Amino acid sequence: MCLAVPVRVTELLPDQMARVSLDGVTKTISVALVDEPAIGDYVILHVGFALSKIDPAEAERTLAMIREIAGSAE
Repeated sequence: MCLAVPVRVTELLPDQMARVSLDGVTKTISVALVDEPAIGDYVILHVGFALSKIDPAEAERTLAMIREIAGSAE
């Protein structure tokens, strides 16, 4: 099963790369597939690539559901 998750862009880097954050974890990813990424945007991340931008409210709802599921799995 593949999983794509919303992450927030925290820094734009050269060569269509960006640093993103999710719950304090940062990762450098490619944003080559996203039109005009900006700091603060939420993007859908899958295997190191941002696939598209996502509405911040939708991103927060999705992350809340993921956290709820993770909490119930413990």
